[in-house]
Amino acid sequence: MGIESLLVFLLIGAVAGWLAGILVKGFGFGLIGNIVVGIVGAFIAGYLLPMLGLNLGGGIVGAIISATIGAVVLLFLIKVIKRA
Repeated sequence: MGIESLLVFLLIGAVAGWLAGILVKGFGFGLIGNIVVGIVGAFIAGYLLPMLGLNLGGGIVGAIISATIGAVVLLFLIKVIKRA
C-alpha cells in the first residue's frame, strides 16, 4: 500500500466517521476518533452490505457512503450498549 492509498483510506474514514457522528446525534470523537469509527464502519459495511445484497458501486463516493452506513450501525450499537 502506497502513501497515496493510505491517505485516501484515512480521508474516507475521517469523512465517514464525521458524517456518522452527525447522523447519530450525541457522538463526536474528534479527528482520530472519527477516522477509527469510519474505518471500523467500513469493515462492518463490507461484511453486512453484501450479505443484504446491496452494492453501492465503486469509487470514493461509494466507499464513503458504505463506510458511513457501517459507522452509523457501529455508533447505534455503541449507543444501545451504553444505555444497557
